[in-house]
Formats: sequence, structure tokens, C-alpha cells
Amino acid sequence: MAERDRRTVRDLRRGNRARVLQRLYFDGPLSRQELGPATGLSSGSISNVVAELAAEGLLQEAGIVDSDGGRPRTLLRVAPDGGLLVGIDIGETRVRVELFDLSLTELARTERLLAQHGYDVDRIVAHVRTGVADVLRDAGADPRRLLGIGIGVPGIIEREGPAGPDGRRTAVVHGQTIGWHAVPFEHLLREAVDVPPEVPFFIDNGAKTLGRAEMWFGGGRGAGTAAVALIGSGVGACVDHGDILAEDRTSLALEWGHTTVQLRGRRCRCGSIGCLEAYAGAEALRERWREAGGPLPEDADDETALAALLAAAYPPPGGPAPDRVALSLLDETAECLGAALADLINLFLPERILLGGWAGLLLGPHLLPEIRRYADAYALRHAAARTTVEMGRLGPDAVTVGAATLPLADFLTRGG
Repeated sequence: MAERDRRTVRDLRRGNRARVLQRLYFDGPLSRQELGPATGLSSGSISNVVAELAAEGLLQEAGIVDSDGGRPRTLLRVAPDGGLLVGIDIGETRVRVELFDLSLTELARTERLLAQHGYDVDRIVAHVRTGVADVLRDAGADPRRLLGIGIGVPGIIEREGPAGPDGRRTAVVHGQTIGWHAVPFEHLLREAVDVPPEVPFFIDNGAKTLGRAEMWFGGGRGAGTAAVALIGSGVGACVDHGDILAEDRTSLALEWGHTTVQLRGRRCRCGSIGCLEAYAGAEALRERWREAGGPLPEDADDETALAALLAAAYPPPGGPAPDRVALSLLDETAECLGAALADLINLFLPERILLGGWAGLLLGPHLLPEIRRYADAYALRHAAARTTVEMGRLGPDAVTVGAATLPLADFLTRGG
């Protein structure tokens, strides 16, 4: 009985710390007087929690504001230097590694370019190992201050094996389109990356990490339900539901790129036919542009090819006439994307759909009006009228930022 009571007290204390940290992180700076109503805690509990967190270096003062006739109030915020976070985007053209403080201010970054189809697991692990070492060295950072390493990867993430001390099982990656089959990725990284053994790794689908970044800091903030599309060499999506502080919020990774948009269509690299990715992914656009006679070097990568395709379709003022073949190819891409977005609208009834990913950020400024038009045409009218289709707001670093929020979310949930 005493042990159960001790656990209950400990859990309550952790929960109170988490409520204060979360509220200050997303809505701060706030005064102690504002934290009470915001968290539902008593003034005595607020004083105790604030004192604890400040003594641990997790909170700091952020100025003073006047009050109505009373003493000035001290504002509090989460201390940016309270810990370090690493976010890693394992994309299909590069591995990007960034080091952040608790405010998600970037402290250092590095990139490793990948050769076309260069998804060898050992090479990726080596890039992560050297990338983490590089950002820690460049920032002069102590790895013992790391709260965790978050990683966004293509594919389906499953948890296998016995639970560790933190209750989590080891992440295994199934990435069919990149040739990864039940890769024990977390175990490989733990063996290779030179960080203290207590530093946790958090691995999730890249579209989910993009979605989390947009929901926390970008175009999804404030939406009850939002779908976020990641368009790169491949295509994925996630659907987020619920307020970022709600205990019942959900985030679902979707293999949206492998929904069918053309019966008896093009062969997708997953092995199926007619997938969205076979029409809208940058790798497929490169192949389609070459098949159509587009002027591309044989060794052109996805980024070079997409830039060339867009330049041909949308030349600068005073330049050559727009290439009709390029325009037709891109219109078909917009229709496929619009039809696939209509599926998301009909299935999930999102308030917002955000387009992101490096290729999505290049395509969107040119194709967004047509994508919206096709989505409206293919979706149920009432559902489409409730949904806006917009560009993501966080740019090409969104997956890396989202990956860093994985250990950040764990930190906030645990109460520091």
C-alpha cells in the first residue's frame, strides 16, 4: 500500500511538472499567476513546481510585466539551454542532421548527399554516426546534455523485442521502396553512434515527423484535424487529430503514395501499378520527363531533373515559350495529386491539408491552384468546402525539426 501511494505521489508530481512545462513551452512566457488557470493547478503547486524546475535549470525568467494595481509579475519560460536535441531527416536524396537547443534554435547542421538509389543501410548508419559527431563538435556541445536523437525515415515503423527501461521496444523499419526489409535500425544506430548509453533514440515515419512540426509550429497549428503531405522522391502523408496538448491526440502515418490513382497505370517502384508516387514523386517525374524527351543528362538526380522540368514549363519573362509537354506532364501530376487529396478529404474530413517535402515545396507554388481545383472536383462537395489546401510553412527543414520534436515531446511528457 505504501509503495502504491509513493508511486501515486511520484506520478502526480511528474504530471504537474509536465503540465507546467507544456503550457510554458507552447504558450509562454507566462507568469505564475497565469500558470494556475492555464494548468488547473493551485498556486501552491505552481510555486513548488516552478521552484523545482528552475533549480534544475529548466525554467528561467523572461521579463517583468505590470499588473493591475499590484506588484509587477515575473514572466517564466522554458530555458533554451536546458538540454540539447538532435533531429535527423533520412530522405531519399540526402541525410540531414541538425542540433537544436530546447527552443528548437538550430546550433549546427550537416548534410550527406546520397547517390541515386543509394539507400545501403550500412552507409546510412555511417552518415548518421559521422553527422551526429560533426554537429556536436561544431557546436562545442557536451553529448551528456542530449535529451535524445529523433530520426524521420521512409517506410513503416514497427516495435519489436522486449521493452527497455523507458517502456519502449526497439524500432524496426520496413521501407519497401528503398529496399529495407525489417531493418533493426535503432539497434544498428545504438551500436554505431557515439553518445552516452542513456541517450534515447526516437525513430518514426518521415511524414509523421513533418506533420508534427507543422502541427506544433507551422500551418497546422490550431487545426482540429489536419493532413500533411510529404512529396519528395517518394510520397507519403500523415493525419493529425486533436490539440497538441490533448492526451487523446492521434497521429497516423499513411502510405498515401501507394494509393491507386490510375487503373492499369505506370509501374511504381513498390512493384504495384498506378500508384500516386508513380505520377507525383520526384523520381517518377524525372523518369516521365526523360521518357517525354526532356533534355536531361543521363546521370541527373531527382532534384536536378525537377528543377529542369519546372524551368521548361515556367520559363522566366523574356525567355523561351513554355514547353507544352512539360506543362501537360505537370497538369497530369496536379490532377493525380488532387484526386488523391480528395481521398484524404472524404476519409478524414480534415480542416486543412498542407503540402510539404522538398519536391512539394517546389511544385506547390506552380500547381497549388490546379491541385485545389482537382481536389474539389473529386471530393464530396460538403467535405471539400470544409477543407483548405495550403502550402506547409516550415520549409525544407520541417522533417528535421519534426524529428527533433520526438525527444522534445518525451521530455515535456515526462516533466523534464
